[in-house]
Amino acid sequence: MEYEVIRHIVTVLLIGFMIGLQRSLTYILQNEAFFMGSRTFALIALAGYMAGWLGSKVAGFVLVVTLTVAAFIAMTYYFKVTKLSKLGVTTQTAAFITYLLGLMVWYGLENYAIFIAVLIIVLLEIKPKLQQLEQHISSTDINSVILLLVMTFVILPVLPDKMIGPYHLFNPYKTWVMAIIISALSFVGYVAIKLLGQKHGVLVTGAAGGLISSTAVSITLSDIFPRRGELIPVYTAGIAISWTFMFIRVFVETLIIDVHLAKIVAIPYLLTAAAGALYVYYLYKTAPTTELEFHNPQLEKNPLQLSEAIKFGILFGIIYGAIAFVENRYGNIGVYIVSVISGITDVDAITLSLSEMAKEQRLEQLAALTGIVAASFTNTLVKLGIVYWLGGKSLGWSVTKFTLLVTLTLFGGIALARVLL
Repeated sequence: MEYEVIRHIVTVLLIGFMIGLQRSLTYILQNEAFFMGSRTFALIALAGYMAGWLGSKVAGFVLVVTLTVAAFIAMTYYFKVTKLSKLGVTTQTAAFITYLLGLMVWYGLENYAIFIAVLIIVLLEIKPKLQQLEQHISSTDINSVILLLVMTFVILPVLPDKMIGPYHLFNPYKTWVMAIIISALSFVGYVAIKLLGQKHGVLVTGAAGGLISSTAVSITLSDIFPRRGELIPVYTAGIAISWTFMFIRVFVETLIIDVHLAKIVAIPYLLTAAAGALYVYYLYKTAPTTELEFHNPQLEKNPLQLSEAIKFGILFGIIYGAIAFVENRYGNIGVYIVSVISGITDVDAITLSLSEMAKEQRLEQLAALTGIVAASFTNTLVKLGIVYWLGGKSLGWSVTKFTLLVTLTLFGGIALARVLL
C-alpha cells in the first residue's frame, strides 16, 4: 500500500468528519432530528476521493458517482421537508461540497481542500452572528456597500492615473484609491459596532471605535467621566484601547500602500500596539467590575457615504500636494512641519500621502516614518488635551501615563528602526 494514498484517505475522512460533526452538533444543540451526521459526511468525502481514483481507470465514472451523490443528497432534502417540515439547504449544500473536496484531494489539491474545509466550518459556525448582523442591516447599509462597489469598480477605472494640475501634484486615480481604503477600513469598525452594539462595555466599543475615530471615543468617555469619577481605570482603558487600535490602523494603511515601508513602520507601531494592549490588560485586571456603557452617534454613522469619500479625497489631495511642494523646497523639515499640522485633525491622510511618496521613492523611508510618527504623536497630544478639557485633571493625568508609554514606544521604535537600517 502506498503511503500517499493512505494519507489522502485519512485526510478526506477527517475533512468529512469535521464538517459532519459541526452539522451534527448544531442539530443536537437545537434538539432537532437530522439525516446526515459526521460518519455520513466522512463517507461522502471518501466517495469523492474514490470517484476520482476509479475515474482514472473507468471513463465517465466520476460523472456517474457525482449524479448518484447529488440524487442521494436531494433525497435527504425531500425527506427533511416532507417528514420534518423543515426548510433550508445548508446541510445538503455542505454535503455536496464535501464530496467535491474528496475529489480535490485525489486531483492533488489537498492543501486547497483543507483550506476550503476550514472556511466551510467557520462559515457554518458563525451562523448566529450572521443572523444577528442581518437583523441590524438597514437599506442604508446595503446602499453603502453598493456605493463602495461603485467607487471601486465603476468610478476608479475611468480616472486618469497621472499627475495633473499646477505643478503636477494631483493624481485623481491614486486620490480615489486612498478614499476607498479609508472608507473600507472605517466600514470595518462600523460593522463591528453594528454587530456588537455599544452595549458590550467600554473596551469592546473602544476597540471598534478606534477603527472609526479614536477622537470620538476620547470625547465621549471624557465627557461622561464626571458622572462616574470612581471608575478612572475603566475610562482610561477605554481611551487607551481606542488609541491602540488607531496605531494598528495606521500600520495597516502603510501595509496596503507600501509593504517595504510597512516593515519599518511595524517597529514603532506594533511595539506601541503591543505595549498599549498590555497596559489596557493591566487596567482591566485592576479595575472594579462594572456594567458601564456609553453611546456615541458618530460611531454609528455609516462611513460609506459619497460626501465623506469626496471630503477625504480632497483632504488627501491637498496634503499630498503640500508635502510634495514643501519637500522640493525645504526637504524633510518641510515634510515634518506638514505632518505635525495635519496630525492636529487627521492621521489617515498624512499616513497615506507619506506612504505613497515612499512607494514612489520621492521620499526616504525613514523620513516617511518620522513624518507618520510626528502626525500620530500630534494627534495623540490633541486627544490628551481633549481628555483634560472634558474629563478634568484626574482622568487627564491617568491618560497622561499611557501617553508617556506611547511616546517611549513610538520614538524608541524610530531609534530602533534607524539602528536596524
